[in-house]
Amino acid sequence: MPFRAVLFAPGDHARKVEKVFDAGADAVILDLEDAVAVARKESARALVTAALARPRRPLGYVRVNAMSTPFCFGDIQAVAVPGVDGIVLPMVEAADQLKTVDWLLANLERERGLEPGAIDLLPIVETAKGHRALGEIARATPRVRRLAFGAGDYTLDLGMRWTLAETELASVRAAFVMESRAAGIEPPIDTVFVHLNAEAEFLASVATVRDIGFQGKLCIHPKHVGPILAAFTPSEAELAHAEKVVAAFDAAERAGSASIQVDGHFVDYPIVEQARRALAAGGRTAGGQ
Repeated sequence: MPFRAVLFAPGDHARKVEKVFDAGADAVILDLEDAVAVARKESARALVTAALARPRRPLGYVRVNAMSTPFCFGDIQAVAVPGVDGIVLPMVEAADQLKTVDWLLANLERERGLEPGAIDLLPIVETAKGHRALGEIARATPRVRRLAFGAGDYTLDLGMRWTLAETELASVRAAFVMESRAAGIEPPIDTVFVHLNAEAEFLASVATVRDIGFQGKLCIHPKHVGPILAAFTPSEAELAHAEKVVAAFDAAERAGSASIQVDGHFVDYPIVEQARRALAAGGRTAGGQ
């Protein structure tokens, strides 16, 4: 399934944990890291695992604390249990970090009777060192199926100003898309947008990352879920056009042509492949089923 809207909730806040699963996101991340005070980190583990053991629609992930902290090992031991779809590892800077967590998860899965590889591992890359090692991080282990970008810590690390326009993030975002594709994993997931009342700028941010190849966006407020889903889901008009392109190209190819025009747009193999991907994203086929 696509990771279009991925919604965080603080793992120590019982009411928010209970409500987050009904916000419509594709996946939920219950947080043990930044959203939880140090004094409450260990006690939050039980609340998080209990919540994810209950029936729910969206996928359920846990963001553990970084490997540089005294909490990471205990977090992973506590949350690698049935009901948890994946672990989000923040501040990843090297492939060896992911290989270590992969080894630990493999042993916990075996010990606890889980299917090997059942627990997904989602790294958040958010430092200059992580940026430089993106290719190695993307290839670290088959358990890593996609990358996520964290702009808050990234801009802090580099001494950058995180502006509303986000033009300063263009190069690192492009690197995420390129390295993910080169590694043969899914498109990446973009950073949260922290200005909750800047609606126009938020929508522009969503459109930007959609257009450059991200599959979705992290979010920290339920009101962002709907617009993200809408932006990353092809509209009926887009699906109808994609069906028309595929049908016209298939007919032309049967007649011996691989280069046509549809509604004034040039269509060849790359263009028709884009149309097929749009149909797949919308759950449709060229026949409209």
